[in-house]
Amino acid sequence: MTISQWLLFFLLVQIIHFLGTWKLYDKAGFRSWQALVPIYNAFILMKIIKRPTWWIILLFIPTINLILFGVIWIETIRSFGKNKINDTILVLITLGFYIFTINYSEKSEYIKDRSLRPKTGFGETISSILFAIVAATIVHNYLIQPYIIPTGSLEKSLLIGDFLFVSKFHYGARVPMTAVSVPMVHDTLPVFKIRSYLKKPQFPYMRLPGLKKIDRNEIVVFSWPADTVRQFFVKEKRVDKPIDKKSNYVKRCIGIPGDTLEIINGIVYINGNKNILPERAKVQYIHYAYSKKGISSRRLISNGFEDFNRTYKIENITENSYQQILPHIIGRMGSTRENFRVITSSKGLPSEIVKKTRLKISEVLEIKKEMTLTLDEAKKLKKISGIDSVVRRINKIKTANEDFFPNRIPYNWNEDNFGPIVIPKKGMTIKIDKKNFPLYKKIINEYEKNNVDQNRTEGLLNTPEYTFKKDYYWMMGDNRHKSEDSRFWGFVPDDHIVGKPIFIWFSIKGINDGIKNWSIRWERVFSTVDGPGKRISYFPYFLIVFILWQSFSIYQKRKKKKIK
Repeated sequence: MTISQWLLFFLLVQIIHFLGTWKLYDKAGFRSWQALVPIYNAFILMKIIKRPTWWIILLFIPTINLILFGVIWIETIRSFGKNKINDTILVLITLGFYIFTINYSEKSEYIKDRSLRPKTGFGETISSILFAIVAATIVHNYLIQPYIIPTGSLEKSLLIGDFLFVSKFHYGARVPMTAVSVPMVHDTLPVFKIRSYLKKPQFPYMRLPGLKKIDRNEIVVFSWPADTVRQFFVKEKRVDKPIDKKSNYVKRCIGIPGDTLEIINGIVYINGNKNILPERAKVQYIHYAYSKKGISSRRLISNGFEDFNRTYKIENITENSYQQILPHIIGRMGSTRENFRVITSSKGLPSEIVKKTRLKISEVLEIKKEMTLTLDEAKKLKKISGIDSVVRRINKIKTANEDFFPNRIPYNWNEDNFGPIVIPKKGMTIKIDKKNFPLYKKIINEYEKNNVDQNRTEGLLNTPEYTFKKDYYWMMGDNRHKSEDSRFWGFVPDDHIVGKPIFIWFSIKGINDGIKNWSIRWERVFSTVDGPGKRISYFPYFLIVFILWQSFSIYQKRKKKKIK
């Protein structure tokens, strides 16, 4: 909805409010016309229901206002003697229109000295829960949002199973655009697995002032521009979502508005210079390790390498034993019992299952092994006895394809050789031609909603120039060959930015392997995301402060008892 449409909607709400309450205002000792004046009518209503005037502010906060509307409806009918559970249910299921029957009833009387305390313990509990939800929603929407790292695209920088606090005030909190949604739930209701919001109406995009702008190479959480699914990792038909209900992604912002980006042999260049990453950034690439004698997995693990696969030959596989090892394998080869092989992670097959099923297994010593390594790790691997060579995978094949942005045949870009490409900046004007139009078509038509006319045969705009209305960013994962990022779906508009990860408050290794296989990464608990030098856990300091605070509290309580 546009601002004009929202203004008309707001005026309509005021008229409905007047028609349903003007007599109640009069019965409460005020003037009937006061129910018609926007904002002022809310001020008077707070006096009628004997609630603080700062509640009015909450009425204008998306999501929060949905909760408060229900509370105000209930408080209104109770101010006129409707205290039964049936009355509460009726006013909620009718979305407040039950108040009309009270307004036009001659029997309704204003209770001037009404007690504001709930008459039952249940009512007290409900009130406490509602305001706890309000407070938590304000924090969640405008200050800090929790986030869990689900994939390995930023591996070594941020690990799968890291629990983050994402600051929304660093870049300025994005005001929720979806008007009707369940508080503190993103796009799907837990358990029920259904949509947690209504697509319409939508508020216009607005962002509160922030502390800073996004710096190049910062890790950023954003709404995934290409999101068309209801749930991650679940295949289903296309689902079109509002911007603020798109799945949250976390990547490193490699390019900021106005930058010219190019990737040459896997190395990123910004404005013609090699991109220098922060100290804690650990960029990884797929490498191939070679050994004529075969590569020992045990030797790799003993030297600290874990990101590789293992292949086992199984001589006596059965359907029962296969089902038991199935959760631990990532692939299989061979169709006969005599030539049956499985592929696992570096953890291999659990020894207890092997013993239980009496499997006859032997690991295949591969002469070539694919591994995900940083450049420093590759140098370390080369020094291990038995390793003949280590080669970084570089895709130099330049053939026209639709796999990479802009997903058009004329471009022959890939994950290792890409661009050059100019990242749009608000107010920037560029010349549009047949070659570069596919790069900015989505921006012009979808993100900036221009619906420009174009020559279908040539893909050209009617105008030779275009001025961008928004800032755009280029996001990439540190795990360069295992990251779906801007190389695949292009630019990220500024209205898709969610916030800045600032703190790791917990971290679980093996979070996707079942609770039995969980282990806490204590060295990452209570550590910052960014910063110079080696990552430091502040958890011991937190424990010390907590113990001191508890001790002081106990001391104060004992001191008060002695005085009494």
